[in-house]
Amino acid sequence: MSTAPDPSAPGAAPSRTPFQQWLIDLPLTPNAISLAGLIGNLVAAVLIWQEHFLLAGIAFILGSVMDTLDGRYSRMSGKGTTFGAFLDSTLDRIEEGIVLVAVVMVYAKHGDDVNAGIAALAAVSSLLVSYTRARAEGLGLDGKAGVGSRAVRVVILSVGLCLGGEELIGGVDLLPASIWVLAALGVFTTAQRMWHVRS
Repeated sequence: MSTAPDPSAPGAAPSRTPFQQWLIDLPLTPNAISLAGLIGNLVAAVLIWQEHFLLAGIAFILGSVMDTLDGRYSRMSGKGTTFGAFLDSTLDRIEEGIVLVAVVMVYAKHGDDVNAGIAALAAVSSLLVSYTRARAEGLGLDGKAGVGSRAVRVVILSVGLCLGGEELIGGVDLLPASIWVLAALGVFTTAQRMWHVRS
């Protein structure tokens, strides 16, 4: 008499909810989700340039959610590839960069050299945070140390955009504060990771 496989047995397929199975059966790939995230961030950058900060914040949040979902969908569905993992990481860097470059351009347009420079520093330091982790892990070391992870940076920039330009709340513009925090956090986290690898 045959018996049903034990889900807890080694090598057994993980149990899934009907909704998870429905998602897996869709003609959807993790790379498509990654590209949707890129489109969302491109829209956010254009809206920032046009100084529609609240809409830009919403587009940035949606794009960032896609960035989170692509990895989870890849693991859940088993559709992930080595190139997909590479594409995901690369697009994450591009997306954060283009949004911050759009912020730089807005401040430069208004002749605010200080905030334009700080936004540029935020963009460079965010790339350094990611690079130091990738380089450390490429050497076989732990590179995840530090407080300024991508998730933290996304939250800070989302708040700054949604509450930027006094659009949502009159007299409140948190975009300058958010880029100052991002720049400081990026520099500090890069130093943290360098020290961690040295140790």
